[in-house]
Amino acid sequence: MHSVKEKVSDAAASGEEHIDIMKAKAQEKVEKATSRTKEEKTIAHERRKAKEAEAKMKLHEAKAEHADEKLHGHHLHPHHEPVVGAHGHGHNHHQPVGTAVPTTGVPAPNYPLGGQFPAGPTHNKYV
Repeated sequence: MHSVKEKVSDAAASGEEHIDIMKAKAQEKVEKATSRTKEEKTIAHERRKAKEAEAKMKLHEAKAEHADEKLHGHHLHPHHEPVVGAHGHGHNHHQPVGTAVPTTGVPAPNYPLGGQFPAGPTHNKYV
């Protein structure tokens, strides 16, 4: 399901790129038609090239964001950074045993607590 969503999102981003490139080409034609000197025509051409490069950059950024969304299952917003250690926000992954939570500075307790293993069978009865 996620790969279909990624493909559709990539196709939409590609369509936006083509529209931006066509706008840049049309604007270049208008600028060249109204320019009086060779330098103005060269500037119009360079402006079109810059706009095309920007459109391609936006496409690649969008594709990278779609791939990340597929991998991590969330949509990234440039103005919403993940909050470290907050519950329900950002990437709240489990800390490895015996490591400190970076925001509190208090080390997490080492397992097993009290130096003993939990009670119960030491083997799996289903194997």
